[in-house]
Amino acid sequence: MGQQGTGQSVEDAPVRPFDVTHKSVLSIAVPMTLGFLTAPLIGLTDTGVVGRLGDPAALAGLAIGAILFDLIFGSLSFFRTSTTGLTAQAFGRGDAREEQAVFWRAFISAIGLGLLMLMATPLILAYAPGLMTDDAAVADVTRHYFGIRVLSSPATFINFAILGYVLGRGQGTLGLLLQVIINGSNVILSIYLGLHLGWGVDGVAWGTACAEVIGAVAGLTVIFRQFAKMPGHRPSRTDVFDRDRLKALFHLNADILVRSLVLNIAFALMTRVGSSFGAVTLAANAVLMNIFMLCSFFLDGLAGAAEQLAGRSIGARYRPAFDRALKLTALWSLAMGCLLALFFFAFGSSLIDILTTSPAVRAEAMSHLAWAALTGVTGALAFQLDGVFIGATWSRAMRNMMLASLAGFCVAVAILVPAYGNHGLWLALNLFMGMRGLFLAAMLPSKARQSFAAAQ
Repeated sequence: MGQQGTGQSVEDAPVRPFDVTHKSVLSIAVPMTLGFLTAPLIGLTDTGVVGRLGDPAALAGLAIGAILFDLIFGSLSFFRTSTTGLTAQAFGRGDAREEQAVFWRAFISAIGLGLLMLMATPLILAYAPGLMTDDAAVADVTRHYFGIRVLSSPATFINFAILGYVLGRGQGTLGLLLQVIINGSNVILSIYLGLHLGWGVDGVAWGTACAEVIGAVAGLTVIFRQFAKMPGHRPSRTDVFDRDRLKALFHLNADILVRSLVLNIAFALMTRVGSSFGAVTLAANAVLMNIFMLCSFFLDGLAGAAEQLAGRSIGARYRPAFDRALKLTALWSLAMGCLLALFFFAFGSSLIDILTTSPAVRAEAMSHLAWAALTGVTGALAFQLDGVFIGATWSRAMRNMMLASLAGFCVAVAILVPAYGNHGLWLALNLFMGMRGLFLAAMLPSKARQSFAAAQ
């Protein structure tokens, strides 16, 4: 039987009713969405700064370095979501000591992961650039960029922990502020160091690394001030290093990591199959994946609201709040998915024209635009229920349903691609997104009954 930081068992904790409203959903979802939308500004700024150098190798090396960094650290983003779910549950129980203990576990883990990343860097730099390009000059730029940016790894993971903690407490506006500080500092420093001081790619890398440190200092300052206002709830070393809770954290992170890797495998498979149709189709698919990426920014914000509210409901042992959160986040997610689909049906052609000047690629992308626009609708339930399952820490079920969805995707690709070509590939992707949502929905009633059984 799990123990709270106060020494009271979770099962014996009192029911703590609270209201879930449209306002409470949007107060988390809107700031998170705005925070996600600031991220592309970094890529645009870095590309603009290095692009002004007039060196194609520098621009290509930057692009590969950024992809490599995002691939590695994106796969480790489970760290943020697990912290959100566990913090939300402690917040729902009114267990301030366990809230702080969750943060300290995440903070210590962040330092550990950061140090492991620094130790692994020589191996990464020795092999990864060569796997991504055959051009020695490009690979050299990639090594410079990655080698500098990775120095801030501990700060990057600390920022994951900070963001997870504040979102778990429902402090969406604070989360947005911290994202703006990090991304804004990144843009300013990259321009100053890269262009004004003429450091080029190294300046961009140092700008990003320094921005992570600035964000970590700002976030820790805010959190420590919050902790100072709760002096009677400081966790002991025993609370922080509780074996059962550390074990639960490990399993939760492992399950979310598997889920993230499976998702990346699905997208990698789509790219691999798409490449068999030729360079034009591959380029068109890459252009259209930007539409899916934009949809994900908006749906991820609502998934974040589902994480916090579901986790808080589980911690509070209050089923009405859980059901209300489920209903409202589903409503907003589906509405957002439909709105995004309509937007890209209407203006997707203009976006395609912005992203590519090739007439052949434009024509190919336009012929598949409808499939890309539909990903907002077919993915709405998947994003929302991912948030619910993470907040409720039902990670094993989420992992298993993701594996089942990948199997379904592979079957769909095997059947639909030979029959319908690239249209079949995009249909398979939409089916994959739909399966993710439906499989999780099928698991939801039994998981909810188990979690709230003791509170009935």
